[in-house]
Amino acid sequence: MMLGSMITKVRKDKNITKVYVARNTGINIGHLSHIEKNERTPSHKALKKICKALEIPYQPLMYTYDKEITDDHKRYKWSNHICCTKIPAFENFEGLVDCPTSIPTASIALKVPDDAMEPILPKGSYAFLEFNTPLDTKDIGLFIYNGEFFIRHFIIRKDKLVLRAENKNYPEIDFDEDADFTIVGKIYPMPKS
Repeated sequence: MMLGSMITKVRKDKNITKVYVARNTGINIGHLSHIEKNERTPSHKALKKICKALEIPYQPLMYTYDKEITDDHKRYKWSNHICCTKIPAFENFEGLVDCPTSIPTASIALKVPDDAMEPILPKGSYAFLEFNTPLDTKDIGLFIYNGEFFIRHFIIRKDKLVLRAENKNYPEIDFDEDADFTIVGKIYPMPKS
């Protein structure tokens, strides 16, 4: 599971001890250790307490609740590229759109800003984002790289990672797993009717 690993990473990144978290949540330190080792899953109430003790928002970590980790995820060090301390900011809000029942994990709908992913995601169409999801090779994701947002295929190669557009007029973006990039989440196109 992903959740315990993310709790451990955030706690260590913030130099917070398990003793501090246990004392400030009322969760037994042994139980907390099992949670961090992914041997147990905290209740939603316990997770909220843990997030409060770690001084992070609850919702971004909540998105990792039922996610499993694969060997590819470990290889590209997914935990370094998922952000659990920040939330998305919107400049414009267009309203609400129907969420397809085939994408029950979608968090928000985004308007596709360019033609980089055509014909899968036509410019101006809606794409559905599932936050904080580790990606498998060829998944479509929303990324932040060098301060820019990209919707691209995520390609895991032996020696590097690649963000690839569907439209061949856009160059591939190559980097390694230590590069400074953020996986905002997995993108799903509008299902064909």
